[in-house]
Amino acid sequence: MSARPLPFTPWPRELAARYRAAGYWTDRPMTDLVARAADAQAPAIFCGERSFSYGELDRLSTQLACALYRRGLRGGDTALVQLPNVAEFYLVFFALLKLGAAPVNALFSHRQLELDAYAEQLRPALLIGAAAQPLFRDGTFAQSLRGKIPELQLTLMLGETDYAENLADLLVETDPRFPAAETANNFAPSPADQVAFFQLSGGSTGTPKLIPRTHNDYYYSVRGSAEICRLNSATRFLCALPAAHNFPLSSPGALGVFCAGGAVVLAPSPEPGHCFRLIERHRVTLAALVPSAVLLWLEAAQQAHARAQLASLQLLQVGGASFAEATALRVPAELGCRLQQVFGMAEGLVNYTRLDDTPDRLFTTQGRPMSDADEVRVLDGDGRPVADGATGLLHTRGPYTFRGYFQAPQQNAQVFDRDGFYCSGDLVQRDAGGYLRVVGRVKDQINRGGEKIAAEEVENLLLGHAGVTGAALVAAADARLGEKSCAFLVLSDPSLKAPALRRYLRELGLADYKLPDRFRFVDALPLTAVGKTDKVQLRRQLADSIA
Repeated sequence: MSARPLPFTPWPRELAARYRAAGYWTDRPMTDLVARAADAQAPAIFCGERSFSYGELDRLSTQLACALYRRGLRGGDTALVQLPNVAEFYLVFFALLKLGAAPVNALFSHRQLELDAYAEQLRPALLIGAAAQPLFRDGTFAQSLRGKIPELQLTLMLGETDYAENLADLLVETDPRFPAAETANNFAPSPADQVAFFQLSGGSTGTPKLIPRTHNDYYYSVRGSAEICRLNSATRFLCALPAAHNFPLSSPGALGVFCAGGAVVLAPSPEPGHCFRLIERHRVTLAALVPSAVLLWLEAAQQAHARAQLASLQLLQVGGASFAEATALRVPAELGCRLQQVFGMAEGLVNYTRLDDTPDRLFTTQGRPMSDADEVRVLDGDGRPVADGATGLLHTRGPYTFRGYFQAPQQNAQVFDRDGFYCSGDLVQRDAGGYLRVVGRVKDQINRGGEKIAAEEVENLLLGHAGVTGAALVAAADARLGEKSCAFLVLSDPSLKAPALRRYLRELGLADYKLPDRFRFVDALPLTAVGKTDKVQLRRQLADSIA
């Protein structure tokens, strides 16, 4: 039985035909990642004291799909899922893909505001949560959601509650009235050119928008990423960032590892002590972090025993935010592994430094596009191409870059041009070889008396100072100039003061108008759910203190 198609903006026919002809789109479902594993007995997931082979991942996800079908879930339905970094995240993901039901995976740190917004957009028939999440410790929120969303018919929780079935029970459920094989014949994945699931847009302001991803486009991104990163069956990937986030899911992430037949080792967070023990125990070869977590690992690795625990680690990927050159240079020397920079977005385009790149590109750029079919334009504010090395807005389209947010025509009109290029809002510089350097975001610009300041440019310079371990530049309203800048800094040298830091920036050649007007010294920078600096909170703190 084929799934009812969900509404989304498709690729134009001529582009779709070109992507198929080139082999980018194979019209195969992502369920192949587990259903067609080369070695069903090979380990796929390590989760605490539990392990799951590829055969078990395939069987249990099918069993769960059957149990959901028996409870009324059908192809074309949608699901709201919020699970931590546990094996059940992948079991649910593949079960829903097999059933043809499209999930959105909320981050585990999301709360009522975000989940209400996702449910309002998707009108899900299924809610899956975890009893360990404060929002689901009792049935208050789930009941309120059912009152708002009449389509919501089924609620499951990972863990015991008095208001919902335990997800774990469905994984072992047997019902002689509905043999698993017979039930499975009643459903199938959605067509490969239709919506498979939804990703959440990035950014630190507002509720994330929903991004429809098809089997064709996402599967290609996974395959291409696994090839570029040279994954194989010996790869052991530490997933310490939120499993639902695009970076640890597909760049190449867990799905790339499944594509190569390797194994995923789950960690609840990037906390270095626990992660280092997992790396040693499971002989982890690959890890992915955001820059703020890299700083924690670098500090922890100063201990001799900690460095020894990292002996198996071959490659550290860093993405999710611009990575300062000064910090990037420390990774091989202090962690003993190679570095790969990743600049991607849940909307599609993924850039990688290549494993054989020169040091100049490896440490100073965020890579080049994954695919030869990725089209990238770097344009000025008037839509004209800028010269190589000049700063401009990133526009892109390609076989795995989406064509529109879910049911958001006004937003889509703002971010897509007439040729279907998506404007990501990133300010980048492109060299002659197509490598990109991320220098900021349009919405992260500071307009100081008409002069534009890219916050990340100043932040990266500050992070080059030996006494600075964390930096965030934000805007503060100013009656005369419109906006002034304030640098929030985490210091390893408490004797550092503002005059010395301004002198340091001047000596680097930074224009005076880019020098921070204020400095605030803090013990730590607040982070968003995906580990990026929470500038909304910093701006609020600054506004309150000025008031």
